[in-house]
Amino acid sequence: MTGGDGDVTAAPAGPPPPLDWRFSQVFGERTAGEEVQEVDIISAIEFDKSGDHLATGDRGGRVVLFERTDTKEHGGSRKDLEKTDYPSGRHPEFRYKTEFQSHEPEFDYLKSLEIEEKINKIKWCQTANGAVFLLSTNDKTIKFWKVQEKKVKKIADMNMNMNMDASKAVGNGNIATSSNQKSSHGVNGEYTDKSYTSLTLTKDLGIQSLRLPVVTSNETSLVARCRRVYAHAHDYHINSISNNSDGETFISADDLRINLWNLEISNQSFNIVDVKPTNMEDLTEVITSAEFHPTHCNTLAYSSSKGSIRLIDLRQSALCDRHSKLFEEQEAPGSRSFFTEIIASISDIKFGRNGRYILSRDYMTLKLWDINMDVGPVSTFQVHEYLRPKLCDLYENDSIFDKFECCLSGDGMRVATGSYSNLFRVFGSGPTSTEATTLEASKNPMRRQVQTPSRPSRSLSSSITRVVRRGGESPGNDTNGNSFDFTTKLLHLAWHPTENSIACAAANSLYMYYASNESTP
Repeated sequence: MTGGDGDVTAAPAGPPPPLDWRFSQVFGERTAGEEVQEVDIISAIEFDKSGDHLATGDRGGRVVLFERTDTKEHGGSRKDLEKTDYPSGRHPEFRYKTEFQSHEPEFDYLKSLEIEEKINKIKWCQTANGAVFLLSTNDKTIKFWKVQEKKVKKIADMNMNMNMDASKAVGNGNIATSSNQKSSHGVNGEYTDKSYTSLTLTKDLGIQSLRLPVVTSNETSLVARCRRVYAHAHDYHINSISNNSDGETFISADDLRINLWNLEISNQSFNIVDVKPTNMEDLTEVITSAEFHPTHCNTLAYSSSKGSIRLIDLRQSALCDRHSKLFEEQEAPGSRSFFTEIIASISDIKFGRNGRYILSRDYMTLKLWDINMDVGPVSTFQVHEYLRPKLCDLYENDSIFDKFECCLSGDGMRVATGSYSNLFRVFGSGPTSTEATTLEASKNPMRRQVQTPSRPSRSLSSSITRVVRRGGESPGNDTNGNSFDFTTKLLHLAWHPTENSIACAAANSLYMYYASNESTP
């Protein structure tokens, strides 16, 4: 385009093309008809900041670690690898690293309450001296783990042969001496004027050679050690943990309180948010999720069961009972029903990498919030609108209380969340993007995909419109006209911090997918 004075101006760039998602790996794949054990179901997924490590937790209290292998094969630092011209088909590949038992089932005798070993959340901490550190929590207890390689001292299988005779010395003394040789010792117990007959190896035992064992340390083993246990600080179930950008502190949140911890101090925490009323009959909302700002160590956000997000500043007061900003969407007039508050409850929130945006997931939608605009979400993505006619059934079977997680891409251009029938959704979050992709957690992720993306709602008004509809109106079908299964739900997923790669959990199986900007013909 040419301007009035002859200058050439670039045309405005359009939205990025939809990603072409492909299957990468699966760990713990089930065979047809195989029954899944309850303890093997994955309950938490988390990448570390570099994207080189991935951790999963399960209902059996175990934490499994995976490490990236495709960068190690090429060697060099990550910056060097980014400069190297590798084929476009290269994508993150991981391998099993180690696993350890993080939590065991317990019993609270004071409250007569069983405490499950299920891992609710995992968070990576800063690495040091070749070791990785992470926090894991169940309903009541948080643990700080250190995992590092240690050399294993192994005794070689007598691999050194030494021919010994009666007069050869080994070490600091003789193992065989002549029968005529005399030794003496003094007053301190050393031999004096006393002769003895030594044992001649070759004569008396018939040993022609002595094989000495050798200690080797060529093999290494990964050792997980619990450094600290943070316990007895929560009366209700812990739903979130989040480490601070200062590298020294973290928060833990339950239904009514948020506590601040120092990683080095396990017997003391500070209560920074308390929403418990004097009379529990006056309780109207609970805390559902909490997370620190990725770069501002004094700022954190927490969500509630009423669909609101509060931003608090730790510098304002010791007990942050007043928020600095409140984010909520106004209810449309005449739209209130019995299910309104239930489906408005936020199950998960995530800050974008730069801290400018917050992504929230409620039962029906994903919402993207700008922390500088508290009048409403800047984008709303419809996930379960097709289930609205089935809310009564969902309430009866408790599926309406399922807590789906959400995640953002490292560049903030896309968001993702899970659904039923082991499906997950990826949306473009750019201002002009119309990308809306449905994928299945299987080796053929596009099997149930009909690519007819619709523009997500970007209005700041309170009305909610149905915007992602790709198929039948049948209440028993999903957006592509496929029947849905409430028993197979994809609750947990994570986006690689630097690349378009997603890890998601379908029961006990961990599926990984990667994408490129080039659509396949």
